[in-house]
Amino acid sequence: MTIGAILSGKGHEVISIDAGVSTREAVKLLAERRIGAVPVMDGAAVVGIFSERDLVYCLERVGPDALDKPVSELMTAPAITVAPGEGVLGALGLMTKRRIRHLPVVDGGTLVGFVSIGDLVKYRIDRIEAEANSLRDYIQQA
Repeated sequence: MTIGAILSGKGHEVISIDAGVSTREAVKLLAERRIGAVPVMDGAAVVGIFSERDLVYCLERVGPDALDKPVSELMTAPAITVAPGEGVLGALGLMTKRRIRHLPVVDGGTLVGFVSIGDLVKYRIDRIEAEANSLRDYIQQA
C-alpha cells in the first residue's frame, strides 16, 4: 500500500500556513482545527513544518514573545517529505528514524497531501485485522 492510496481514503485536503504568519495566528489555527502540525508554505513550496513541539521548544527558550515571531523562525526546516508512491512501511520507518509525526506528500514539487503517524498506524491496524479475519474465515471453512 502506498501513501497515495492512504490519501485516496482520507482525502487530499491540506491545511497549511504561510511562512510569514505570526506564531500567534498559527497557534490559533492549530487550536481551531484541533490539529498538531501544519506544513509551512512559501508560495507553492513546502519550506517546513510547524508543530506544537516547535511552539513548546521556542516558548521555553524565548518566553511569551515567541508568539509574535513569524512561523518561519520556529518551524522545523527543511521539511521531510514523501511522494505519493512511497510505501506505508517506508514512510513509517522514516518517521521513526527521524522522530517526526507528520509528512507532507509532494508530487512534482506540489503539495498533494499530509499524513500523520496516526493515519499510517490506522492503516496497519486495519490491514492486520483484515488478515486476521481472512484467516478466521479460512479456518472455519476447513
